[in-house]
Amino acid sequence: MIAAYDLLALCAAACWATTGALAVMPVRHLGAFAFTRWRMLMVAGMLWSVVWATGSWDSLSVEGSLTLAVSGMVGIFIGDTALFGAVQRLGPRRASVLFATHAAFSAGLGFSVLGERMGLQAALGGALTLSGVMCAIVLGRHKEEQHDWESDDHGSIKLGVGLGLVAALCQALSTLIAKPVMSGQAGGLPMDPIAASAVRVSIACAAHYVILWLGVGAAKAYQPPTRRVLLQTALNGFVGMGLGMTFILMALQRGDVGMVAILSSVTPVLVLPILWWQLRRAPAWGAWVGAGLTVAGTALILLR
Repeated sequence: MIAAYDLLALCAAACWATTGALAVMPVRHLGAFAFTRWRMLMVAGMLWSVVWATGSWDSLSVEGSLTLAVSGMVGIFIGDTALFGAVQRLGPRRASVLFATHAAFSAGLGFSVLGERMGLQAALGGALTLSGVMCAIVLGRHKEEQHDWESDDHGSIKLGVGLGLVAALCQALSTLIAKPVMSGQAGGLPMDPIAASAVRVSIACAAHYVILWLGVGAAKAYQPPTRRVLLQTALNGFVGMGLGMTFILMALQRGDVGMVAILSSVTPVLVLPILWWQLRRAPAWGAWVGAGLTVAGTALILLR
């Protein structure tokens, strides 16, 4: 029987799959930094409105909020910006497959930080995950595909791959940081997931505005935002951060980091039907094989 937190992690994966598709147009219009900044500003307003209406701010503590601030800087400020930089260059399919490796990074962090040893099954899982990522990148596109989502002329592919992997690593790190606060292991009562999401988003949003005010060129928008771009950005933020991130934090209250990570890593599989609908054709066989290998590999690693 699937536990409630398992379903929450799967719901988060579905949200992230949807946001990858919703992000393509606005992130290429604004750029990764400006898109993420607008997205977080809107989501912070949504979340704090809910916190104020429900009174869940009572669950916030100084120590817990500081821990969540660090988690937000790693997972949202760095991780989300890197992820949408990957979406900008690679499209939602290849970026989502790269992001799915966050489950493998979670296992690697357990090995290096907590002294966990990797057995044969985990090593095989790592090899499958890497193979899946490479297969999806190299073989996941139809040779004659002309759709803008699958084009290679939006920047360096190597940089896109690097950004996707950075986003995955940041997701793994931020989850490990947030787990003690959300589960109550750090002392005190577990924090309300919506209030926790609001703290994480707000600190990351503030950091983005500091970067903008310092005059960093990359933080400036490529083009002025249009009404359509802002509406799509708001919808993206509501689904991906307002719902998806809150689902993950709710899952972490009772679920293990490893199990939450593996269930939320099925995003590449969920992206494929969306692409099928958008492109009006089935994705190439390499995309299906790559997504399958990625999920199978992370399963072997985390279910060892």
